[in-house]
Amino acid sequence: VQLQASGGGLVQPGGSLRLSCAASGSIFSINSMGWYRQAPGKQRELVAIITNGGIANYADSVKGRFTISRDNSKRTEYLQMNSLKPEDTAVYYCYARVQLGRYAGSSDYWGQGTQVTVSS
Repeated sequence: VQLQASGGGLVQPGGSLRLSCAASGSIFSINSMGWYRQAPGKQRELVAIITNGGIANYADSVKGRFTISRDNSKRTEYLQMNSLKPEDTAVYYCYARVQLGRYAGSSDYWGQGTQVTVSS
């Protein structure tokens, strides 16, 4: 199983970015998907998570600004980030809780990380 993240970059404060993360490999089903981020010198923190039924939860720091979504047919999740602030600067990691077979348990897989820099 591989997760390929894309969409990071440099943006000015107040700007927007959209991250994508596509899962590939021998996958039976994907349960939850989500995004974490890690800023320099800080621990990795949860940004947003979405269930396979589309229920989303967000960190308080991004509520009202970020939106997580997923396209199950494409095995892809998205993170729309609006009204970006300098404190959103971090490496963003996508993850997916994947079931490899009908009777198999679930395991977490991670993308490679994509840099988001918010600066004027």
